[in-house]
Amino acid sequence: MDAVALLGLLVLGLVVLTPTADRIGVPQPVLLTVYGLVLGLVPAVPSPQLPPDLILPLVLPPLLFAATQVTSVRELREAARPVLGLAVGLTLLTAALVAVVAHALGLPWAVAVVLGGVVAPPDPVAASAVASRLHLPPRLVTVLEGEGQFNDATALVVYQLAVMAVVAGGVGVAQVGVGLLVAVVGGLALGLAGGLLARWALGRLDDPAAETTVTVAVPFGLYLLAEQVEASGVLAVLAAGLYLRSTAFAESTSAGWLLGRAVWRYVDFAVSGLLFGFLGVELTRVLLGASLLGDGPTWRLAAAVVGVLVVTRAVVVFTASGLAGRRARREDSATPAGWRESAVTSWAGMRGVVTVATALALPQVVDDGGAFPFREEVVVVALVVVLVTLVLQGLTLAPVVRRLGVASDADPAADARRLHRATTEAALARLDALGGEVPERVRHAVQEQYRSRLDYRAAVQELVDEGADGEHGQLREVLAMASEAEREAVLRARRRGEVSPAVADQVLLDVEARALRYS
Repeated sequence: MDAVALLGLLVLGLVVLTPTADRIGVPQPVLLTVYGLVLGLVPAVPSPQLPPDLILPLVLPPLLFAATQVTSVRELREAARPVLGLAVGLTLLTAALVAVVAHALGLPWAVAVVLGGVVAPPDPVAASAVASRLHLPPRLVTVLEGEGQFNDATALVVYQLAVMAVVAGGVGVAQVGVGLLVAVVGGLALGLAGGLLARWALGRLDDPAAETTVTVAVPFGLYLLAEQVEASGVLAVLAAGLYLRSTAFAESTSAGWLLGRAVWRYVDFAVSGLLFGFLGVELTRVLLGASLLGDGPTWRLAAAVVGVLVVTRAVVVFTASGLAGRRARREDSATPAGWRESAVTSWAGMRGVVTVATALALPQVVDDGGAFPFREEVVVVALVVVLVTLVLQGLTLAPVVRRLGVASDADPAADARRLHRATTEAALARLDALGGEVPERVRHAVQEQYRSRLDYRAAVQELVDEGADGEHGQLREVLAMASEAEREAVLRARRRGEVSPAVADQVLLDVEARALRYS
């Protein structure tokens, strides 16, 4: 019951604070984390403990897979150099520098490397949420989201090898090499194999619910399988998701594609929102229960680690941008251009769920029966890093973007109108090319349907071009009124028993699809 009560409070916060975040200009993850921190301070609020080893398998597969469903493989390919530089190069460099500083401040080398692996990866969910809400240029969004998707694989490999060294009392160079090879190659191979299998299954299904079930099962199954064979579950999920995103559209039915899109958008919204609220509660619970809150060396270590994270990211990003500026921009168009975009990229290094989960998942004991050395210090430092970076950088990122004038001036609505017109004209051209292959009455009926869409789009464009904002708004209102009348007619017929519920649902689906199309 404690878990249910906490879930209810987190859902309430998600519903209330999501529109609030838009109104006040604060990133939703930050606001929900602060809400969780406040909940954790209220004595009457329950604080059930979720087993740490369940956090990553429960939340990473759906969130990573959902991210791949809105990712452009072409844009990722174009941004491969900066994405890999941040996700692999910067992550490894950050882990190494944190380890050096932590060792200098008293931690053994193996434990220091564990801490480096814990705090090295910026949070993929926070980066995506912040980037999408701040209207950043597309190249920056691609870099931040690509980094967030792939840096977990790098950091988790470092983390797992370092934990193995602490628990077993040491690890050889051969073990490190084999571990890296299995993690990377095994993860990619499993992901591609899983994607192929899922695509084959989708091609033989024609039920939308069954198709969506396949896509929901794939990330969880691949993640768990990869972890069982010590491969990278993150890479397995990413490889499968990107493969299906780029190749499996033809295998899905239209209804299955629509349902799957809606399901994954909701999963991304609900899971990430609840996760940040729970993260705040967990931060409060662990930090208040720690015995090291008044320990000076631990606070000095935490401050030093935060400084290393911020400074290292800034130096690497500005250096990479400067080097890219010496090359032709067309060779690497996704690299942050100029010091303003580099400043935003360097400041968008919030830590989050992966850091919390890996810190809390540290073993309590080692192989010889002793306690895991300096475990509480690592946990406290990691959670302080999350709190400082997520709240401080998250709250100040929007003002930084506005002050530097980095927000994109692109017009997605205009791009959508142009693409709608192009697709409709392509359909009409295909119909004209049919000639006498089909009866004239059939071809004419389909042509009229597409011409009506073209006429509607032309009318909207005319209102936009003339600057008739009032009439444009009235057009939307009239269309909404018409759609509402359709809904009422369908629901009335269903209430009176004039049609079966299945028929009513089928017509309602068409009404809602047209309402969405013309909204």
